[in-house]
Amino acid sequence: MKFLDLLSGVETIAQSGNPTVSGVEYDSRRVKPGDVFVAMRGELTDGNCFTDRAIASGAVAVVSDSVARPEGVAWAQVPDGRRALACLSANFFRRPADRLAVTGITGTNGKSTTAFLLESMLKAAGRGSALVGTIEYHVGDKVLPAPHTTPESLELHRLFSEAVASGATETVMEVSSHALAQGRTYGIGFEAAVFTNLTRDHLDYHHTMDEYFAAKKMLFRGSGAKPPRVAVINGDDDYGQELVRFARQQGSEVITYGLGQGDFHTAKLNITVGGTEFDLVAPQGSLHLRSALIGRVNVYNILAASAAARARGCSDHAMIEGVRTLNHVPGRFERVDCGQPFTVIVDYAHTDDALRNLTALAREIVKPSRGRVITVFGCGGDRDRSKRPLMGEAAGQGSDFVVLTSDNPRSEDPLAIIEDAVVGLKRSRASFRTEPDRRRAIQLALATAAPGDMVLLAGKGHEVVQVVAGGSSPFADKSVAAEALRDLGYQHRAVHGAEKPR
Repeated sequence: MKFLDLLSGVETIAQSGNPTVSGVEYDSRRVKPGDVFVAMRGELTDGNCFTDRAIASGAVAVVSDSVARPEGVAWAQVPDGRRALACLSANFFRRPADRLAVTGITGTNGKSTTAFLLESMLKAAGRGSALVGTIEYHVGDKVLPAPHTTPESLELHRLFSEAVASGATETVMEVSSHALAQGRTYGIGFEAAVFTNLTRDHLDYHHTMDEYFAAKKMLFRGSGAKPPRVAVINGDDDYGQELVRFARQQGSEVITYGLGQGDFHTAKLNITVGGTEFDLVAPQGSLHLRSALIGRVNVYNILAASAAARARGCSDHAMIEGVRTLNHVPGRFERVDCGQPFTVIVDYAHTDDALRNLTALAREIVKPSRGRVITVFGCGGDRDRSKRPLMGEAAGQGSDFVVLTSDNPRSEDPLAIIEDAVVGLKRSRASFRTEPDRRRAIQLALATAAPGDMVLLAGKGHEVVQVVAGGSSPFADKSVAAEALRDLGYQHRAVHGAEKPR
């Protein structure tokens, strides 16, 4: 591909040269001979500082959002490096998103479960589909690790290209507020956009709830592309009600959903320990759904996915089968069963709202047996400090006993993080212990459990590493719990899923 072809549709201030290019990179350490290096100003580093290194590694052109014009190679100056990267990536992979019907799902909680449900419905409809999200990426028959909920635009368009090559016609993707604010999805035309809810999170990045919501709204306004054809919005959420008005102003067809009202809503709702069933009431008629997923929050996820599936032309049969066949989502209310007389659940809940939902569901399940709810949780380091006492209070209010521990402390002192959360725990007047070593914390909680109790291991869910100041080390709550149960004398049987979203 020629450099000028790669620049097609990219907003440039000036440019020079037209070599043949063989790749695009924004990390100078990955540059190979023949590549174009995209130098972007970031929040922590400035890629323009690494232009010389990229050229030394064989870059034949540089696209930069600075005024620098390197000698000896082709170059282009652009007003926005991230938007340029998105357009260059799309061009290099021959615009694969244009050959896919892309559904984007955004919100604080429930994105992963909604994405898995919609993917299951699309598969039941016979559609080839890919999935991009927090837990993992699905492309063809491959399951790939997910470093980010929404990857950088270069990796995203590479995934789209692989999806098209595998025969996919649909893509379901979680779209994070960070990705929207940073332009990772710039230029992608979404067929449908789904809004699950908005609760306090990521304020270390967005600073205020208004800024956080403004980032989410970008998916419904369109960024470098038209607004989505269909907007699926949780009408029971206060922010969702505002978003309904906004999406209509953008010209999107709006489908609302909610428990008791909305275009898609429930009737004859029955939630038990064994699963959930209800009549889905929609403009096109009603259908009866049965799911292994439990809890009201999962009802919202099923409604959201069903409305999106309908927007994509899926039949009633595909929706029913898609819901029925999805038994669990990794790290979302996932049960660890080693034959113990109490229940152990691993869940991704890492906000105060998610902890409230998780402990409320646990309380409902153990109520008939008068069991206790025992919760292990921690707060992430290098993240919004203000939510830590809120998480502590939520965990304490919903639990009989809490073990406060570490959850990816990153560069921060784990004890300092714990002290922030203890403030809220004390407000709740819950019984609690602090144990900064997460392995010991899990062991303590399990050793404390009695028959009929439920132990919640909250925060990490599907994650398989613990991130500390010195780096990361292998750590999966499921594996650690199974090992601890074995040490308590229980024989390992299985890890099951009975999903609940965060």
